[in-house]
Amino acid sequence: QVQLVETGGGLVQAGGSLRLSCAASGRTFTMYGMGWFRQAPGKEREFVQAVTWRSGSTIYADSVKGRFTASRDNAKTTVYLQMNSLKPEDTAVYYCAANMWPPTDLTKTAGYNYWGQGTQVTVSS
Repeated sequence: QVQLVETGGGLVQAGGSLRLSCAASGRTFTMYGMGWFRQAPGKEREFVQAVTWRSGSTIYADSVKGRFTASRDNAKTTVYLQMNSLKPEDTAVYYCAANMWPPTDLTKTAGYNYWGQGTQVTVSS
């Protein structure tokens, strides 16, 4: 079992920055990967970023590449998403996810076993 808690969401102006955190607890030593997804009202949940936990290899959605940067704190079992140059279209609930079963497509929601409750990010124009 893995528990995930996201923090760091808020309201910012376009062009501003936010830093999201996702703290994992439980049986985290067997995790294969962790990722960030986002979902706006009336839209499907979409991939943002993912990392292979052991190696640190990361992938980003084209829509955020060059603006968002992920990092990890292995000792705290926490991942971070630094979001810069935010746009109104980035407005969504951001969810942290983890999976235990490699090989897995970490860009798809179906590839994850555990999800956090989400944190709201709102970007005003």
